[in-house]
Amino acid sequence: MSLRDHLRQALPEAMRARDKVAVSALRATLAALDNAEAVPVDAAALRGQAIEAVPVGAGATEAERRVLGEGEVVRIVRGEVEERLGAAGLVEGSAHAERLRAEAAVLARFLES
Repeated sequence: MSLRDHLRQALPEAMRARDKVAVSALRATLAALDNAEAVPVDAAALRGQAIEAVPVGAGATEAERRVLGEGEVVRIVRGEVEERLGAAGLVEGSAHAERLRAEAAVLARFLES
């Protein structure tokens, strides 16, 4: 099973257990993975089109998403861990720092397995 699948499987389990720290870390990490799959927008597409040139119909504006390899997923999850630990260092001594470290620990467990 891939790392992303493990994260997806753990989210409902954390929700059932009412583990707010794990739910927060897992949701944010899955969102980061989804964002990484987004297709870059061409600058020309942002300028718009004439109304008669606009695609019409269901799915006409859909774009295929990127597919992340397992190595990219691991890199993003590691980045999420490092981001939380770095932020915890900035707010040292607060309850927020403890929560950030706890979220980092939740994600780090997935990297170890």
